[in-house]
Amino acid sequence: MILNGFGSVMSFVFLGLLILSIFCFVDAALRREDAYRAADKNTKPFWLILLGIGAAVQLFGVPFLGFLLLIVAVIANIVYLVDVRPALIQVTGGRGGGGRYRGSSSDGPYGPYNGGR
Repeated sequence: MILNGFGSVMSFVFLGLLILSIFCFVDAALRREDAYRAADKNTKPFWLILLGIGAAVQLFGVPFLGFLLLIVAVIANIVYLVDVRPALIQVTGGRGGGGRYRGSSSDGPYGPYNGGR
């Protein structure tokens, strides 16, 4: 009976790790490529390949070396969340996409404030 409960807990853990992997992959895909260079991190294709392989390993499972690859995928997700993502957010000002509008701190609700000139 204890092993059945442990099995269901582990399935929730694996589901959470899969959701984390998919989130990291989608977040990395939505960030601009020049932000990776500006933040002095590895390139966008590097992170997409690394996080994509990690998500695929968790989604499909690999019978041989599966647990080792799972650990590598979790470490890659943690590094992305703790190191790369905050640097990208700092470089882009919180904007992930490549939007054309670049606001400044003096912008009001209807556009830039020019001091009454």
